[in-house]
Amino acid sequence: MLDQEDEGTRIGVWVALGVVFFVLVGVIGGLVLRQTNASKAALAASTKPAIAAPAVAAAAPTEALLEGPLSGDLVGKVYFESGAATLPADAASQIDATVKAMAAAPARALVLSGFHDASGDAAVNAELAKQRALAMRDALQAAGVDAARIKLRKPEITTGDGSAQEARRVELRLVD
Repeated sequence: MLDQEDEGTRIGVWVALGVVFFVLVGVIGGLVLRQTNASKAALAASTKPAIAAPAVAAAAPTEALLEGPLSGDLVGKVYFESGAATLPADAASQIDATVKAMAAAPARALVLSGFHDASGDAAVNAELAKQRALAMRDALQAAGVDAARIKLRKPEITTGDGSAQEARRVELRLVD
């Protein structure tokens, strides 16, 4: 009778050990799979910046947009085509005038303010106004203006009875 109890105990112990073994294998296997997936995700993430580097490099020059009321001396306005952020053909004369005004006032900065109207999608319009200001900034930098002297102002909606052309402008103002 003791042999039968010992045999039952022995079977119970082996079953318990088997269950513990399978639980350990499951836990260790799960950890290995998690680590493997984490390694794959890390590898995939490490390759993405190399692919996206040009976009990051292009976005790096943009700085925080200034907020607040318009102030300073108006140097000029550049009017853009509807839905476009490319500089118009007549922008060269305004760029030259701005470069001269900045040379005459070396202690002052230039604030570029993009405008848009209230029609259509507000986010798209604001982005278009920002892209217009960025195009002006790039052109001024190419003309020799120090990038540290150029600030961008948050895009603003043109309201009231202004013409459609007034809603598609970038204003250039010298500020202290």
